[in-house]
Amino acid sequence: MSVRQTVRTETTRPAPGRSPETAAREAADLAERFVRGEEAALAEVHRAWRPLVHAMARRALGDTGEAEDVTQNVFLAAWRGRAGFDPVRGALSAWLVGITRRKVADALSTRTRRGELTEVAGSLLELRVRAHTPEPQALLDRVVVREAMATLPEAQRRVLTLTYYDDLTQTQISQVTGWPLGTVKSHARRGLHRLGRCLEEEGAALAS
Repeated sequence: MSVRQTVRTETTRPAPGRSPETAAREAADLAERFVRGEEAALAEVHRAWRPLVHAMARRALGDTGEAEDVTQNVFLAAWRGRAGFDPVRGALSAWLVGITRRKVADALSTRTRRGELTEVAGSLLELRVRAHTPEPQALLDRVVVREAMATLPEAQRRVLTLTYYDDLTQTQISQVTGWPLGTVKSHARRGLHRLGRCLEEEGAALAS
């Protein structure tokens, strides 16, 4: 059975001058073309449902930049996984909403991990300060975070430096460096993960 025959009516209200039956046929046709892999259909799906996906992500995350990143990930995942769309189980719009919820959950989980790593960095830095009490300038030179930062690849170090020393958002870092926002986020995530490992090792050494 084809997508055209089985897809359910989309939940949007038909445009003026179109009957519900016409809207349903058009939705079925769009879904069928999308599943077949027509790039023009992807553009239509993106145009039709991007506002809803972006609004859901922004409402859940409270950050326009992150919401935009999630929105891009949703449509990329939908396009790559289009063969998994089953019209019997629901409309294309509902399928996109499901993907959006999963991507939002992933983004929130990533945010939590970043917060935990930052907390670890702060705690270990405090431990280092308590363990050593030289002159202020000498202490600054010995700060474990600086030592750990020096071990990071240049791109990761630059993103974290702009974040924590220049107090820039990831969107601003993207503008300063010219890197795509997704690349900035990737460098931040990997840099924090590696930094966290270095700080954990330093903390264990101090505690021993």
